[in-house]
Amino acid sequence: MKAPQDIIIKPIITEQSMDGLPTGKYTFQVAKDANKIEIKQAVEALFNVEVVKVNTLNCRGKDKRVGRFVGKTPAYKKAVVTINQNPNKEGTKKADQKKDRIEFFDGMY
Repeated sequence: MKAPQDIIIKPIITEQSMDGLPTGKYTFQVAKDANKIEIKQAVEALFNVEVVKVNTLNCRGKDKRVGRFVGKTPAYKKAVVTINQNPNKEGTKKADQKKDRIEFFDGMY
């Protein structure tokens, strides 16, 4: 079992990913060998939220040219994680309650 910090590499902050924040969709770059179950467990462990759905994409590297030299940008895996907007139920302890958003993204939209 890998640590959650090894699965979630970094958030992806683009216009398209910021449009999904009000609906509870967050985009992350993840390890290439991580599956949906590992990604779900890692996001729940790191951010204390309830994950509803995980969609993954394998993004190929693009060809880049500098003069006559041709190179490639690295390929990576991207995950779009949908979290539950109303996770708290009556009768649960304050410490056990899940959050309805990820604070890292709060000031971005």
